[in-house]
Amino acid sequence: MFNLCTLYLRWRVDYNRKGTRYKEENKVVQMIIATVLMLVLFFGLGFILNMLMKTTWFPIYAYVALVIGLIVYWSVGTGTFLSNLSEFTYVDYTPGVGGLIGAVLSGTAIKALRQRGFKMF
Repeated sequence: MFNLCTLYLRWRVDYNRKGTRYKEENKVVQMIIATVLMLVLFFGLGFILNMLMKTTWFPIYAYVALVIGLIVYWSVGTGTFLSNLSEFTYVDYTPGVGGLIGAVLSGTAIKALRQRGFKMF
């Protein structure tokens, strides 16, 4: 049976053998998936930390401390930190921004729940 999906898959295989666009499309898909995963991960961790520690913005402080720790760790290695940082592209930075958004959303969600009268632990 020959349907539209089979036609698309055949075209996709032929196009990928001839062109170099496949790698670029693959990076964008990976970036979107990684961004959503980081957002959900930091939202979940931040929400749990907010409930247990009864703080609102602690996950954002923890996220900033994690990023500063990574910057210090990267700067100790070979080469300068700015040369390593300049090699990254938007594909590398976008998941980090997604994680920061998740941490902010977790604090906002806890704050909204507390204002509406919910008490966590």
